[in-house]
Amino acid sequence: MRPHLQKSNSHFRDCITVEERLTVTIRYLATGMHFAALQYSYLMGRSTIAMIINESCRAIWTILQPLEMPEPTVEKWKEIAEEFDQKSNFPHCFGAVDGKHIRIMSPEHSGSAFFNYKKYFSLVLMAISDANYCFTVIDVGAYGQESDCNVSRQSTVGRKLYNSELIIPSPSVLADNSDQRIYPYVLVGDEAFALHQNLLRPYPRRNLNENKRIFNYRLTRARRFVESAFGILAKKWRVFHTSILVKPDFAALVIKAACVLHNFVRKRDGYKFEDTLTCSLNDIDVHGTGGQQLRGQHVRVLFTEYFESPEGSLSWQNAMI
Repeated sequence: MRPHLQKSNSHFRDCITVEERLTVTIRYLATGMHFAALQYSYLMGRSTIAMIINESCRAIWTILQPLEMPEPTVEKWKEIAEEFDQKSNFPHCFGAVDGKHIRIMSPEHSGSAFFNYKKYFSLVLMAISDANYCFTVIDVGAYGQESDCNVSRQSTVGRKLYNSELIIPSPSVLADNSDQRIYPYVLVGDEAFALHQNLLRPYPRRNLNENKRIFNYRLTRARRFVESAFGILAKKWRVFHTSILVKPDFAALVIKAACVLHNFVRKRDGYKFEDTLTCSLNDIDVHGTGGQQLRGQHVRVLFTEYFESPEGSLSWQNAMI
């Protein structure tokens, strides 16, 4: 961090050290204290504190993102899918996706763009989580009035996914499945997302039979990881407990810094991990994008039948539904 935050002393006074800058920033993220309260704790002006937090959050994201949140490779997606299978009994799941509204103050002259259905102003944090409650991919800055489905479609990963350009593992046979069917790798989300051959959502709640209820239960067991990741994020970094009282661009920097620090802390919080290298998501040829809804329904039926088969069923799933 030092090369990005170090300032030079002048003839009139010494600069604020890198250690002080990081201390102020981490204090703000961990407590959500207003700048007016921080100025009495650190004897700095409010404008100085705002500038320090802005620069530090930008540096934290720039430096830690390639290390703690690199763009996943095919091998990384497969590793995540294996962990989901072990922890949630959902095979070929390479992530759980969801959106979280981050409360901000009302931006000037913004109208209702940031006003969400929960009746407050917000930015949307769209994230894909792995089975260790770490964020694999995040997208920050969408208007609060946008739905999760629209935000996911407009994000970089969402555009690649819905245009069949996202490099993910090829469909394959499940290790414990005897019928030799080919199952694609999928993300799991809630009802807000559009069904896709690589993104599954629950069945509608009306007219559910036993098979569909079992599928919804099994999908929820996998989707809970992203919900829990949001809960851990907000519990550790309590800036999310109150409104972020800065402009939207500044608030987006705060959110991104907190998310990458969340991964930094989680990976050093007691469980085994292995560093990965950055690899770009290169485009591949598109072989047609029509009929994604129908293909998504077919994939959902495949997994529904698998969860009812002897190889894929769980001993307690009928009791749970």
